This record gives sequence, C-alpha cells and structure tokens, in this order.
Amino acid sequence: MFKRMLDHLNTAILLFDRDLILTFINTSGEILFADSAHHLVGQSADELFRASDPALLANLKQSLAMSEPLVDRSLTLSRTPHNVTTNFSATPLLVNEQVNEVLVEFQQVDNHLRISKEEQLLIQQNTARLLVRGLAHEIKNPLGGLRGAAQLLDLELDDPELKEYTQIIIAESDRLQGLLDKMLGPNKLPNKKAINIHEVLERVRQLLHAESSGGLSIKSDYDPSIPDIFADKDQLIQAILNIAKNAVQAMEGKGSIIFKTRIHRHMNIGRKRYKLAVKCDIIDSGPGIDANMINQIFYPMITGRAEGTGLGLSIAQALITQHSGLIECDSQPGRTVFSIFLPMGVDHD
Repeated sequence: MFKRMLDHLNTAILLFDRDLILTFINTSGEILFADSAHHLVGQSADELFRASDPALLANLKQSLAMSEPLVDRSLTLSRTPHNVTTNFSATPLLVNEQVNEVLVEFQQVDNHLRISKEEQLLIQQNTARLLVRGLAHEIKNPLGGLRGAAQLLDLELDDPELKEYTQIIIAESDRLQGLLDKMLGPNKLPNKKAINIHEVLERVRQLLHAESSGGLSIKSDYDPSIPDIFADKDQLIQAILNIAKNAVQAMEGKGSIIFKTRIHRHMNIGRKRYKLAVKCDIIDSGPGIDANMINQIFYPMITGRAEGTGLGLSIAQALITQHSGLIECDSQPGRTVFSIFLPMGVDHD
C-alpha cells in the first residue's frame, strides 16, 4: 500500500538498511538513476554514490551514525549519463530506539531546465526542417526544368562528345534531386507494428559487423524486461544505423560502441507526458563532438567531416520525431552518448 503511494511521488525515495544496502527505490528514483529497481536494489550506498558529490555519502553515514535527520542542497548526482543537481535529505527510522533503516529523498532541482531545453530543441529542429523543406521545393522546380531541357538537347545532338556534356548535366541533376529528397526527410508515414527494440539493435549490430574491418567492438547492455513497442522497424533501424555509422566514422573504424536500453517512467517529451518510454543509448569511445557544434548536429548539412553530407543525424531525428520521440546528445572526449527516447502507450496531459 505504502510502496504504491511512494511510486506516485515526484520525489525520488530510497530506503537503506543499517548496513547502507538499498532495499527499496520508487519510480521517481528509477527515473533519476536511469536504471530499474531490479538492477539497483541490493547495491550499497558506496556503489550508488561513488562517482557523485562526496557529501552525499558523507551525509548518509553521518545521519546513520548520529541517528538524526540531515538535509543538504545542490548536490551533484553522477549516476546518470547527465549529471543532475539535487536537494538531499536523510531520515533515520528507529525501531526500539535503534536505527533500523535510513530513508533518503532526492528532489531534482534542474528537471525544469531539462524540459525547457527539450522543448527549445524540438522547436529549433522543426523550424529548421520547415526552412529546408521550403528551400528544397524551390530548388526542385527549376532543377526539373534543367534536366528536361538537357534531355531534349541530348535528343537533338549527333556528336558523341556533345552528348557527353548533356549526360553529365542529367546525371548531376539526378544527384542533386537525390540530395534534396534526403534533405526533405522521410516521405512516408511509419508503418507501426509491435516490435522488440532489441531486434532493431541486433540488426544494426549485424550491419556494423558486416562493414567493419575487425577493429570495432560492439557490446550490449539490455534491459530484457522492456516490452514490445509500436514502431516502424525499418525506420528505427535506419535512424539508429545513421547514428552508429557516424560513431564508426568518428572513430575511424576502431573503438567500441555500446547499445544500452532502459525503461523511463513518467517521461516528458516536448509538451507531452508519457507513462512509459524506452531509452536507447548509443555510446561510443570516439574523440567527441566539438562543443561549438553540439547544438547544431541535427541540422541538415552540418558536419564535422570534409567528406560528409551532414544529413545522417538530421534524417535520424526526423524518423524518431515521426514516432513522437526525441534524440539527445552528450559528448566529451572518449565518450559520446546519443539517447533515443521512444514513448510507449498513450500519452497523458
């Protein structure tokens, strides 16, 4: 009864025994730690808070030793890929005047900033997509006329050398047409069916292995409890493959990629709230993305490689957007994480 009540709180609740072993974590706690209770329960406080602000563990041990409540503010929790700022409180629970358990509460103070950032990112991407679509349509009209004129001219010419020039015009027109079609993004709605996200990831793994020269390590960290989602399998494969190929190219074919899946509860994507969402991380050990480019990488024609078209990530974002999802990126040298969030079920106001 009480655990069901705790699962509906926005505050993360953790319960430790007197040896500081985690015995319970509520739904908000799973969201904060980006992991499931199944994986977290049984871990020690040292394991959970090792990479976080040292004050977290010190406060917890002090509260246990002194048998007194303790509150601290603006502490950094580094368990998740993105560091979060939290307010912390620890309350010893006494049985026969002896500390039996310690109740820990985390209140994420930067959550509203993250939601605002997501909304701003979606607005920017939608605006850029509309501009690109308008520009592409304006170019396609005269391009079609140019190709048609070249074809008519080719029919009137007898000289093979002159025909070679018209064929170049036609071929380059077709190449530009293909580039514009890619800039316009997906031209059909997703054909959604019940699929397992891990089948998608394993298919991408097979494709990467087939193209790699042997210097690439691909590992997985899956949550097998994730149920099927309704999505277009081919479109998800294309989106994840685009991201993974970018990683392989950044590492020049040598390094490691990890596919990681977890369930997120009560997830906000844009202005919508979903009870459940799948989070799929593509983690690579490459050199990272330049800080000056990180906010532009999903825009068409933005690339850090001279031979790149800058369309892979833009297409991936468009495909995920068609699934009401979102892609985020966090990058530093040696570790770049692209996180795909895909909602499950019906959204809630």
